Amino acid sequence: MKLIHFVFGSFVAFHSAVTWAQSAAPANYPTRPIRFVVGFAAGGPTDVIARITGQDMSAALGQTVVVENRAGANAQIATELVARATPDGHTLLFSSLSLLVNAILLESKARYDPFKDFAPIGNAAVLPMVVVTSPGTRLNTLQELLNAAKAKPGALTYGAPGHGGSGHLAGALLESLSGTKMTTVPFRGNGPALTDVMSGQVTFMFYPIIGIAEQAASKRLKVLAVGTAKRHADFPDVPTMGEVGFPGFEETAPWVGLLAPAGTPAPIVERLSIELRKSLAKPETIARLKGLGAITVGDTPGEYLKFLKKDYERWARVIKASGVKAE
Repeated sequence: MKLIHFVFGSFVAFHSAVTWAQSAAPANYPTRPIRFVVGFAAGGPTDVIARITGQDMSAALGQTVVVENRAGANAQIATELVARATPDGHTLLFSSLSLLVNAILLESKARYDPFKDFAPIGNAAVLPMVVVTSPGTRLNTLQELLNAAKAKPGALTYGAPGHGGSGHLAGALLESLSGTKMTTVPFRGNGPALTDVMSGQVTFMFYPIIGIAEQAASKRLKVLAVGTAKRHADFPDVPTMGEVGFPGFEETAPWVGLLAPAGTPAPIVERLSIELRKSLAKPETIARLKGLGAITVGDTPGEYLKFLKKDYERWARVIKASGVKAE
């Protein structure tokens, strides 16, 4: 009975929140298409999840949600664009940890503050990282990769989707912990970097797990390790980073979430948050994201803000440990 009462109470609370947000938000919102600005190239994890949730939210909001890719400078271009946008709920940032990392690396030179210039809407999903290489490299384990790196310092390359991005930081941290020297190859997003890894032009990369199972099954990629605390169901025979001697790499898992410019009316933020959570709660959306390897979150604006503050502190520690500096 207690469980039934709890579930029923949660449903009533959620239903009340939906009703309040819909009644409190401006009656004519939205009045035109909504932009989800993404700081990376099309085809990458942030872009894919933005399009999946944007499609659902278009139907709910009665206006088209357009995903606009503004790649460059590790998403700083997109981030600054939204920070300066009119806070009316029509220009939003579908972001990743670059929101925090750029501010940490650039410190006082950053032209935005991740907490003062944005209103969190909700964290959509978390994407564990995997170490991938092309079957053509003939590297079958992470230890083989590190042995090759030690034999020829600087010869092995790893793809970095933006300076200070999750893949860059994970690769730099691996260099630091393993005592190796490898060469970073920067790209304008995860998608282009993965293409060059598949072709063998870049030795390996840390890539968010989204879509990797399909690429591995088709023999276009080989997964050497997974950055999860326990082995991942999609790769049961692949060891975790902890199992091969590098515990704690699950902290490098990137997230993707939605934010509005600071000053956006609270009812609009709440309405957008509810519609995002409704999208993430749909069985078909859950299935699509799970099939891509993403772990759905779907939290409230307040919960997302607490997460961002904690994540800021976590990435500050990782950056200090890896020695990554601003460009």
